[in-house]
Amino acid sequence: MPEQDADPRGTPADSRNAAARNAATRGHVVTAPTAQTNPPDPTTPADRGHDEAPFAGPEYRRLFDAARRSLEQTGGDLSRMVTVKTPDDLERRAIIGITGQYRPEGVGVLAVSLADVDLAIRDATGYGLIRFLERIGPPLKDRPAERQRMADGREVAIRSAEKSFLSNRGWYQAWLAELAADGTLTRLVSSDDIGQLRQAARVLEWVEQRIELKAAPAQLAELSATITGDTKALGHGTPLGLLVLRALAFRLGAERPKTTEERRDLWDRNGIIVDDLASRVLVLNLAAAGGPLGEWLSSAKAHGMPFYVTLHQLVTLGIGVAEGQLVHACENPAVLRRAAAELGAAAPPLVCTEGQPSTAFHRLAKAITTAKGELSYHGDFDWPGITIATGIMARHGARPWRLSAADYEAAIKQGAGSVALAGTWQPTPWDAALGETMAAHGQAVYEESVAGRLISDLSGVTGTH
Repeated sequence: MPEQDADPRGTPADSRNAAARNAATRGHVVTAPTAQTNPPDPTTPADRGHDEAPFAGPEYRRLFDAARRSLEQTGGDLSRMVTVKTPDDLERRAIIGITGQYRPEGVGVLAVSLADVDLAIRDATGYGLIRFLERIGPPLKDRPAERQRMADGREVAIRSAEKSFLSNRGWYQAWLAELAADGTLTRLVSSDDIGQLRQAARVLEWVEQRIELKAAPAQLAELSATITGDTKALGHGTPLGLLVLRALAFRLGAERPKTTEERRDLWDRNGIIVDDLASRVLVLNLAAAGGPLGEWLSSAKAHGMPFYVTLHQLVTLGIGVAEGQLVHACENPAVLRRAAAELGAAAPPLVCTEGQPSTAFHRLAKAITTAKGELSYHGDFDWPGITIATGIMARHGARPWRLSAADYEAAIKQGAGSVALAGTWQPTPWDAALGETMAAHGQAVYEESVAGRLISDLSGVTGTH
């Protein structure tokens, strides 16, 4: 920050007289520099600290802290006032010495002109307040200049991102607007990471072009290496990955993902596969044909055996689901295991989410509904279970399977509710009374505790429950 050497209070002679008066009040002896005396060199070790000695006491600390804050905020404006609240007697006397103005004991706030402080220090040391503060502490920051640099950096970043062919997409503009509004863009500029925004735009262009061309799904590592040269640059928790996922959520009008499965699913819905071996869905007796996966499912169905279908199989082999099937879906594998044990090959088709639905589950569900089939879903009567059910019904048009308020009441009467409900209340749009009834009882009913009724349904499926 440039030194401001202008003397706001008159001639050098006036200044020397004021210095003498102020020094006498403070009890210090000050010799004003002569015209032939050069200002001290702050880089000379022997000299450092000598000129500052008259102001080294703790009584000046809060005044100089306030001066530093003000000068940093204004870019070095010495015309401002600063205050010291509830000063002790030493602070009061120090300020009287600097200003030459009497301040009574017990005063609550002392207001001091920075010009007065600058003059007093200049009289005593030969240089002004700004240089003094930088000798006793770190260099002053020029906040207005920093703010301007940040504003310029944000503007350049936005203009660069808007050069993308995606700039005419509403979701892309909404993404950029949110980055600017929530401080993300500022953080990228301040950390010199604005290149991440340009890379994110390139990733989004790559994804959009493949979707428009109806290209086969690509691996995340392949995408990452193609754009950045680093297969892990788009991995979980990376700055670039977070930027892109936020944009992809805008692209689909979806919520920003919070869990691993939600992240995988969001990538998958945009044509990118994260981990096609870890994502899987448990299947029982689903009728399918064509290709190796259809053959494996048919063989498993003939023996009434549960079968894991991986996302890798669904993507690379595809699946031909038989048309028009009513496929039941459950949350807990214990239900599917019991159906396999008690009904075997006679059980109707059943798939299991095993908790939060995987990307593989969503792919298979889409294949079922695309083949004019229908899903009927049951899950836990707790708030996380309600969230899962709501998502599956909304996304795949599933209908509820024994998920009414009456079903919950019946389970409670049978003693199935043994655990207190935890978490945040969730709406139940398929039966508004269900959420209210669950809240009233305050008990969770887990799926395995009502598995007998579900298996009874499966043993004589009529198509409605």
